[in-house]
Amino acid sequence: MRWVYMAVVVAIAAATLVFAVQNLQRVTISFLGLSMSAPLAFLVVVIYLLGMATGGSAWALMRWAVEGSRRP
Repeated sequence: MRWVYMAVVVAIAAATLVFAVQNLQRVTISFLGLSMSAPLAFLVVVIYLLGMATGGSAWALMRWAVEGSRRP
């Protein structure tokens, strides 16, 4: 099962990389009155990494809460 999981992760990462390489034009994003112009590929990679970090943190926090609730 571990190999299937790793294959899915590699496939998603590869698809993200292909998307980023094919979309090198600059885009402007705005958030709360701030705006930034950067290549779309850079933004895709940054958002992907932020998603990995927050997803992993949320999973670890949920696991910690469940394990803590099982202790006497």
